[in-house]
Formats: sequence, C-alpha cells, structure tokens
Amino acid sequence: MGRLVFLFACALLHLAASTSSAERIVEHTFYVQNLRVNKLCNSRVITAVNGSLPGPTINVQEGDTLIVHVFNKSPYNLTIHWHGIFQILSGWSDGPNMVTQCPIGPGSKYTYKFRIIDQEGTLWWHAHVSWLRATAYGALIIRPRTGHSFPFPRPYQEVPIILGEWWNANVVDVENQALTTGGAPNISDAFTINGWPGDLYPCSKNQMYKLQVQQGKTYLLRIINAALNNQLFYKIANHKMTVVAVDASYTKPYVTDVVVTAPGQTVDVLLTADRPIGSYYMAASAYASASGVPFDNTTTRGVIVYNGALPSATPLMPALPKFNDTPTAHKFYSNLTGLVGAPHWVPVPLNVDYKMFITIGLGLELCPENSTCEGPKLSASMNNQSFVLPTSLPMLQAFYSNVGGVYTTDFPANPPIQFDYTNASINTNSPLLFPPKGTKVTKLKFNSTVEIIFQNTAILAVENHPMHLHGFDFHVLAQGFGNYNPSTDWKKLNFINPQIRNTIAVPVGGWAVIRFRANNPGVWILHCHLDAHLPLGLATAFVVQNGPTPDTTLPPPPVDLPHC
Repeated sequence: MGRLVFLFACALLHLAASTSSAERIVEHTFYVQNLRVNKLCNSRVITAVNGSLPGPTINVQEGDTLIVHVFNKSPYNLTIHWHGIFQILSGWSDGPNMVTQCPIGPGSKYTYKFRIIDQEGTLWWHAHVSWLRATAYGALIIRPRTGHSFPFPRPYQEVPIILGEWWNANVVDVENQALTTGGAPNISDAFTINGWPGDLYPCSKNQMYKLQVQQGKTYLLRIINAALNNQLFYKIANHKMTVVAVDASYTKPYVTDVVVTAPGQTVDVLLTADRPIGSYYMAASAYASASGVPFDNTTTRGVIVYNGALPSATPLMPALPKFNDTPTAHKFYSNLTGLVGAPHWVPVPLNVDYKMFITIGLGLELCPENSTCEGPKLSASMNNQSFVLPTSLPMLQAFYSNVGGVYTTDFPANPPIQFDYTNASINTNSPLLFPPKGTKVTKLKFNSTVEIIFQNTAILAVENHPMHLHGFDFHVLAQGFGNYNPSTDWKKLNFINPQIRNTIAVPVGGWAVIRFRANNPGVWILHCHLDAHLPLGLATAFVVQNGPTPDTTLPPPPVDLPHC
C-alpha cells in the first residue's frame, strides 16, 4: 500500500512539473521615459522603454502567461499593443488607445496580463498612442513548448532584425503638425536596423548593426517591420534566405533573395552562412507604391561578418530593388503559402456567415472654421466611412457595460455606390472625396466566419495599404490588381494552403480576400498600419458578442484599468 501511495505521489509531482514547465508565468517591467540619444549628428530626446532603442525583447513559450507592468514616466499618454497576440478572453490587454482602454497617463501604471495560446513565432510589441511607436517597440518571441520543436531544422542561433524609422524631430510634434495643417506629415530622415542607421547616413559610421556568423552555420533571422509609414525591401549581399514563417504562422519554405515587409508584419527566414569568408552588407530601403508622393529614399544597412574575415575587407553591397518595384513586392507577398499540418495550423473555414466588400483609400475633410488648416484636410475611409476614436469611454468598456452613444453598429458591409474603384478619374467625384466621420463598427455573432474583400481605390492616390486586424489571424485567400471581379477572381482563391497573417499588404490599385473566424468576444480594431493613415480615419472595428458559456464570455476588466 505504501509503495502505491509513493508511486501516486511521484506521478502527481511529475504532472505538476510538466504542467509548470509547459505553462509558465513570465513577468517583465517596462519603465517608459525620456531618453537622450545621438543620431545623424543630432541629439534628441525620445520616448523609450527601459532606456533602450529598440526596447527589451520578450521571450516566451507557447502556453505561457505573460505579465508586463508598465510604468509611464514619460510626458505623454501611453498604451502598449502586443501586435498579433490573440488575447483570448483578455481583450483588456490588447492596448489600442480608446478601443480597449484609456491611455496610461504620465505618472500612472497598468499591468498587461494575457496567456499566449496556439501561437509560435515572431511577433512584437509597440506603443499604440500617437506616433510613440517610432521609438517604443520591441520583439516578442514565442518559442514552442518544452519538448516541442520547430517544423524545420534547429538553427544555430536566432537573431531579431527589427527595421525601424527615425526622425530628427519629436515624432509627436511631427504628427500634430500634420493634423493641424491638414497635410501629409514630414517624411523620416533614416531607417534603422536594430536601432542603428548604418554608415550611409551622416555621423553614423560607427552606428551600424553587426552580426558575427560562423561559416556553415544556419541562423534564424526574425525580421520585424517596425517602421511607421514605409514598407521595406530587405536584402543580404550574395545570400539567399528561406522564409519559414510570417506573422507567427509557419509557411511552406520559400527561397528568395529579397524580403518585403509592410509595417506591422514579421518574416522569419533561415540564413545559411555558406559564402566565402568575408563581410556582407544587409540593407533595407523603401517600397513606395504611391506615385508622386514624397517618401524617405534613404538606405539603412548593417553588416554580416564571417568569423575569420579580415577587418580591412570591404563588405559587399546587395543590389536593392527600385523604390517602386511593385512586381518584386507582389511576387514575394503572393508566393507565400501556409505549412499545412504545422503546429497551430488552422484549415480555411469553408462556410461564410458574413461577407464584406470594403473599399480602402484616402479622401478629404473640410477645415473647421477659425482653424489653422490650410485648405481641405487629408482624410481616409473604409466604405466611405472615416473612423473617429471615442474620447470619453473606450469601446470595450462600452461593450462590456452595455453603454450606448460610444459607437454605432451600422458600418456598411458594402460601399455606398459601385464605381470603377481603381480609375484615377474618380478623383473628381465629390461625394466620395469627403467621407463622413463617425465611430461605426460591425457586430458579429460569436464564432461566426467573416470574409472580407479589400478593394483599393484611386481616390487622391493609389497605394499599398497594410491592413492589420487585432485579436485574430486570417487566411489570405488571394490578392491581385485592378477591380475585384467576382465572376473570375473567385477562381484564384486558395482554400488548401493559404498564408495566415494578422497584417495584409493590399496591393497598390488592387484587392485582397481574407477570411477569419470571430471566436473571441470583445472589440477588435481593423486599421491601416501606416501610422499617417490611422488618425485620418482608415479604420473600423468588430464587436464580437459573447458566446454561450463562461469560457466564451469576456471577463470583467482588471481593477487597475486606466480611467479617462
């Protein structure tokens, strides 16, 4: 009998140990405050997390609970968004300002707590108020649970490559100036790799990211586009890369010599150091799809140095695509496919409950009387509705407490009129030039399947818009150019192995079809991840109703949820 009790106790201890190793609590503290840095011959005060740019990398395993205490010691209101995290029943921690929470005021704090469920790969975190994410961002790396492995050979080393954007100015002032005048914001002065601009910029010879590699070894580069307003080409001289995941979802291996990323997207690539011993530049520059629109045409670069390379060796430079090389960008974006049967692979839901056809693009807004606005202001819209964030109560609190007057559930599932969407001559159509402002959302039943056809328009300008959905991943069924034709383009839909993303770069002058299951109650914003477009109104939101059980019902807000 005693032996049976002993064996039973050992079994319980083993179960407890395996459970604790699989589902750990990972805890961090973020101190957000001013930091003085020297870049591009300028000394600037920026808003940074824990005194670094980029901020700290968070490492977790699938199944972990992540707790991050955020102390706002900066002079600005602040929230943190955990980009790509599902936030199952933890929408209070999603982070978008006035969508799921009031901002954390200067001198205040808030604790984000959520479990990481059914996700592996590279995600990231960033500020979600104003343009503060220009300097308040970092990587969020989710590895397989203990005892599980990648669906590809284990790399020798994992390396975050965070592509950023830098202004020789206070980024809050840059945004406020644009919103006040009604024009486009000033373009950035540099791009960065892991916070460093590289030696092509003034006063930056010694401010370049360096990666030391061993010949013959394979490295997993976790590439994150943290730039505010630019899609980016990324290349490494004389090296191929194998894409194995995007947006924390595994892909069928795809060999390429160039990676293209939109703001918000991540790309995991395997890089084998199989070239002669030497030094090789990695470089990134803009993919600027909007014709005639000013953009940052500079190039950031870092260097890969093989062990044993001579210090005097001149690194080789990759030939980057031209800034408007849409064919190269589209080839990369459209050739990626999902890895069927990989960890956390989800088949495409075949039955659709709610179909939407959403036009996305720019517009204008009349200047208020007695304002400093210079002529009509820039605006943006989805289905001719320009989104405005509430100012008194966050949308999630209104949903939870059933408070009216914060938003309306009449966002249209189709544009108000059908037209030749990608024909530039529609610029003169005044009803579409001035979209009405409002806080209109779509109410969805729990576990319903939604299909969205995004249609780019040529109003003011055609441009590739990276659309990011909070709270969910989606299948990218197809993408193409021109106006979506339901009679023929449906044949292009991939129901077998489409890529899965949380941010889709809708082709310039084109369309994309996505599908997702609304299995998480709460309020989830869908917006363009070009930060210049979000305050203009290129957004909407989904209000997903509670399910039938306590396990499918949004729990009460945490006691320390900030107040407005």
